[in-house]
Amino acid sequence: MVTNLENLELNKFYQNIQQEIRSEQLSEEEGGTLEQIFTQAAVNLLSDGGETENVRVCYDEKVLKTGIQHKINAYALSDNYETLDLFITIYNGTDEFTRVFKDEIDKAAKRVTNFFRNAVYKDYVHEIEESSEIFDLAHTLGDSKELKDGLVRVNVFILTDGVYPGEHIANQAISGYPIYYRVVDLNYLYNISEKSHVPIEINFKEDGFQVPCIYTPTENTEYQSYLAIISGDALVNIYERFGSRLLEQNVRSFLQFTGKINKGIRKTILTEPHMFLAFNNGLAATAEEIHLEPLPNGTGNSVAWVKDFQIVNGGQTTASIYHTWKKDKANVSGIFVQVKLNVVKNKENFNTVVARIAEYANTQNKISASDLSSNNVNHILLEKLSRTIWAPPVSGKSQQTRWFYDRARGQYKTAMLKEGFTQAKRRAFELKNPKSQVLTKEDLAKYINTYKEVYDGKKLVIGPHFVVRGNQKNYVQFMHQNFSSTPDNIYFEDMVAKAILFRASEKVYGVKPNAIGDMRYITVPYTIAWLGYKLGYKLDLYKIWKAQSISESLREKLREIMICVENYIKVHAPGSLYGEWAKKEDCWNAIKEQDFGIYFHSINDDLEIKGQGYKRVKITEDEMVSAEVKALQERLQSVHPKTWEKIEEWGRATGKLTPYQRTMARTIGANFSRNRKLSDIEFDNGQQILDFAISEASEIFFDMEEYFETDSAIVTVKPEISLELVQAIVKWDKKNKKLREFEYRFMADLADGKKPLTENNIGLAMRNYDKVKRWGFQLN
Repeated sequence: MVTNLENLELNKFYQNIQQEIRSEQLSEEEGGTLEQIFTQAAVNLLSDGGETENVRVCYDEKVLKTGIQHKINAYALSDNYETLDLFITIYNGTDEFTRVFKDEIDKAAKRVTNFFRNAVYKDYVHEIEESSEIFDLAHTLGDSKELKDGLVRVNVFILTDGVYPGEHIANQAISGYPIYYRVVDLNYLYNISEKSHVPIEINFKEDGFQVPCIYTPTENTEYQSYLAIISGDALVNIYERFGSRLLEQNVRSFLQFTGKINKGIRKTILTEPHMFLAFNNGLAATAEEIHLEPLPNGTGNSVAWVKDFQIVNGGQTTASIYHTWKKDKANVSGIFVQVKLNVVKNKENFNTVVARIAEYANTQNKISASDLSSNNVNHILLEKLSRTIWAPPVSGKSQQTRWFYDRARGQYKTAMLKEGFTQAKRRAFELKNPKSQVLTKEDLAKYINTYKEVYDGKKLVIGPHFVVRGNQKNYVQFMHQNFSSTPDNIYFEDMVAKAILFRASEKVYGVKPNAIGDMRYITVPYTIAWLGYKLGYKLDLYKIWKAQSISESLREKLREIMICVENYIKVHAPGSLYGEWAKKEDCWNAIKEQDFGIYFHSINDDLEIKGQGYKRVKITEDEMVSAEVKALQERLQSVHPKTWEKIEEWGRATGKLTPYQRTMARTIGANFSRNRKLSDIEFDNGQQILDFAISEASEIFFDMEEYFETDSAIVTVKPEISLELVQAIVKWDKKNKKLREFEYRFMADLADGKKPLTENNIGLAMRNYDKVKRWGFQLN
């Protein structure tokens, strides 16, 4: 039964992802092959889970008479050159998901490995055009001394939309670089979409390491603490395999493995290795689960295996030991490091507990974990604004939408589960909160840092060169230098306008084979930054917000600028390493001095007009709270009174609700059936009871729509449909948005006299009256 249920969920996930891929391809602006669109979807999931970062989707293959010699679908190169991720895709796109066999996996592994070998050994860069999507990587692999010296690991990801139940591929080394292979199949993608990340598992016993430990006798339900001693050899081994994945995600963005060696640590390793344990503070780490085994001769216990091992403090120590071992050929077998390992018992609250441990483990840092985490007060304010501000309706549509700020990963999905507890309600949630309008913290940093440069005194601290460096580095720079203002509704509207501008620019640039070139991740931020700089940042952001789009003239101007910017970078990048030059301030300084012979008269209508500014009213905190309360009230009211009775009956039968909660559920249902307002106590308890019932017994809600349909069929005394009544309904629904788009449009046409009050139209209007009445419409 479990297997059937799992297959059902997996098939649903497969159908959804295939549908999204095909919809993406049908977009005129994007284009692209199904294989590359799937590749983008897969790497997005891996990026969300913290398993890769800053991926460039780009296709390259070399075909010989004997067949395909090498192939690559995407890559990611870390800013410090430590990690190179290579991606190759096996895409089937069948109606039902299929099994992938070992020979297909082996063939894919061989092809992507051949690419790396060709680029490192055979000077592949001279065989391809500079306009090729893969040129930048091939050039860097072949000519960058910094990469050759700094590269620690090559991770090969074999992506597939099929299911692979086979064995792992053996790791190997090329030119001294270890290559680690991973198959990311449909099961893996499904798991990572459901969880915050797929945990690392380390088997110290199988790897030949002993990690002696003692545990504290503290009794509590949150965690169990251990004090362990880990050898330098063991740290080198896990660092080489996992790199930044060892760092807990909330602190990863600022406790990065820089590749730089701490001089004090290096000196101790080289001259006094026996003193390392005494001199060094050690590591702090968390885990989900560990297995202990007795040490030989009964001298204590050893950590044999650990699941979801995450370093929350001590990243620099780990990296310095590794790089001293690699660059100085140091013997680290005599180095020992203490580890405070906290195993979190509370599985339901695992991520929250880990995040808190990470925060307090780093309180001595100049920038604490909480400063950079999603719990920062400005992030919370933006979340509240995004739940209360409606975007203006797009031309031709009456349905307003929200831009959903996903402050912490998974909030969008959680909100959908809370509000979309029936299929109809899920569809309604997605209409109001489209996936295309979800913004993450990293998105926020990218869009705002791109738009306008910032100086700290004479030092340039924000510019497009930071954006090109990747999400993590750009996010850190944003939090340090560009997020001190307290967000309000005007800040939020401008933020969304910048998001619309950036995303529209990406579509203007296009996707291969219909793209301007192969540098979208560079050209787009530089183009927007150059335009803003040349215009004195006078682009009318409020106009973009109101239209929820950019004008056609602005699109054309962006395309013109992109062609100039891209050509300039390619021509002037030292050694043709344009990807590296674009990360430097010198590149931005050079570009902003160019005028490219571009004039702006065609976009005069897109600029702010001096002396004719809009009167933009700030929303007060009280208004924000009122809007939040109203939304929660409507959520409770959307549950039928009979369903509240079923919740009470379920709570009694299972014992999962207290007598107080059961009475409260029935009282809430009775109040709604009598159109009575809930008290504050009923309101607060109702939210908790509803959340609990949804998570524990969602089947309670399956027949709720039928209850509402039955109610609407009951014959009652109804008012006469008049023009005044229709106008009142339109006015009410414009604010409350309970009618579907076509229903609202019909009523608006009646109210404006565009449609006559015929017998048939009166009947349709009566249906809409019944619907809005159920949602609280009352004729005064």
